[in-house]
Amino acid sequence: MDGSGGTVELRETHRLTGHADRAWALAWNPNPGAGVSPVLASCGGDKTVRIWKRAPDGAWQCTDVLEDTHNRTVRSCAWSPDGKLLATASFDATTAIWEYSGGDFECVATLEGHENEVKCASWSPSGSLLATCSRDKAVWIWEMQPGNEYECVAVLQGHTQDVKMVQWHPSLDVLVSVSYDNTIRVWADDGDDEWHCVQTLTESGNCGHSSTVWSISFNQKGDRMVTCSDDRTLKIWDTSIDLSQPNTGEGHESWRHVSTLTGYHGRTIFSAHWSSEDVIASGAGDDAICLFVEEKSSMVEGPSYRLILKKEKAHDMDINSVRWCPQDPRVLASASDDGTVKLWELQGNILD
Repeated sequence: MDGSGGTVELRETHRLTGHADRAWALAWNPNPGAGVSPVLASCGGDKTVRIWKRAPDGAWQCTDVLEDTHNRTVRSCAWSPDGKLLATASFDATTAIWEYSGGDFECVATLEGHENEVKCASWSPSGSLLATCSRDKAVWIWEMQPGNEYECVAVLQGHTQDVKMVQWHPSLDVLVSVSYDNTIRVWADDGDDEWHCVQTLTESGNCGHSSTVWSISFNQKGDRMVTCSDDRTLKIWDTSIDLSQPNTGEGHESWRHVSTLTGYHGRTIFSAHWSSEDVIASGAGDDAICLFVEEKSSMVEGPSYRLILKKEKAHDMDINSVRWCPQDPRVLASASDDGTVKLWELQGNILD
C-alpha cells in the first residue's frame, strides 16, 4: 500500500535518462553556490558520471558527462563539503578527483593504491580528508595536499571481506565502514595521527546485521545512524558521544543498537538515507522505496520508527541509491539498475 492513511505521497516529478547501464549511486552538491539550483551527480556501469541541473523552466538537464577517465564501472561519487570537488570511485581500482572551474569539470588527481574495485569515497567534514574502501578489504584515508596532491595517511585493516561503504560522521573526524563480513566498524584518530578501530558492531555482540551491510547514513545532529543489509532490515544506532566537544577522541566507541525495522522490504536493502527533516528513506532489490519517521510518543520504551509510506514499483529494477536533497528536504533522488535516476517530491504532513 502506498502511503499511510492517505496523508503522505511520494510523487515522481522527473525521470532522468542518459546512463547506458545501471545507475549505481547519487550525490547532491552540498554547496552549489548562492542562488544556484540544486546540482545532482549520478554514476553508473557505463563508466561515466553525469551532472544534472534544473533549468529556469523547471526541467532537469544533464549539463556535463564525466568520461574517458575510468575504464570500468563508476560505483560511487561524493562532493567535497565546499562543493568544489567531486570524487568518483571505480571498479578500475582508482578514485578520480574532479574540479569544476571555468564552466568545465577537469580531472585534477587520480588516487591509486587499492588492489581492486573501489566501492565508495567519502569526504571528512572539513574536506581535508578523503576515505576510500575496496573489495581488497581495506579502507584508505587520504589527506589533501597543496597542488591537488593527495597523500595516503592511513590504511585501515580489520574487515575480513569486501568493504561496501565508508561514511564520515557529519561533525567529527570519525569514520564508519560497512562490509560483506556483516560488520560495522567505527574508526577514530588517537590524537597522534594514528587511526584505530574503536568499535565493531556485530550480530552476536551488538544486535547487528546477520548478512552483508550495504549502507550507512547519519542524522543531521550526528547522534544516530541507520544501516541496511542483505538481511532485509534497517537498524538504528544511537551514541552518547558529546557532540559539543568535537575531536576529543572520547566516546567514539559508544554506538548502541536501539531499533530494528523489519518486514518492510522483500529483498536486500541497498541504500538508506536520513533527511534533515528526520525522514529515513530506503531503497531495495524489491524495486520499492520506504519512508520512516520516529514515533515520538514511544520514548518510554526507547526510540521506535514507523513506516509512513511504501512506494511499490518505484523503479523497474533494483534501487541502488536514495538521497535526499540538502537544499530541499522534501526532494528525494533514486538510482536503479534500470538505468534511470528519478526525482520525487514528498507531499503531505509527515507528522500525522
